[in-house]
Amino acid sequence: EVQLVESGGGLVQPGGSLRLSCVASGFDFSDYWMYWFRQAPGKRLEWVSSIRGGGDFTDYENFAKGRFTISRDDAKNTLHLQMKNLTTEDTAMYYCSKDSTGTMRGPGTQVTVSS
Repeated sequence: EVQLVESGGGLVQPGGSLRLSCVASGFDFSDYWMYWFRQAPGKRLEWVSSIRGGGDFTDYENFAKGRFTISRDDAKNTLHLQMKNLTTEDTAMYYCSKDSTGTMRGPGTQVTVSS
């Protein structure tokens, strides 16, 4: 059974940083591209970033470029998202996903950016 469990969210002030993590199990993690998505209240699920197995290729949505860094530790079946210079627009539930549509995602971790 595929399981994805996110952590690391919380309340942070504008300009602050957070590091999200996702622990995966139930599949050969290193063989898969992994993804981060987010969904703000009342908005659609949106793609944030992707990383290939092994970590040698990454991609970001425009809003994430220069502020977010995706990484992975295949030995620990763990995915990360380092976020800096956060703004209120980044407030959302953040999900890691095994597929590019976000269908196979975990329960999420809430990120709230507020002063």
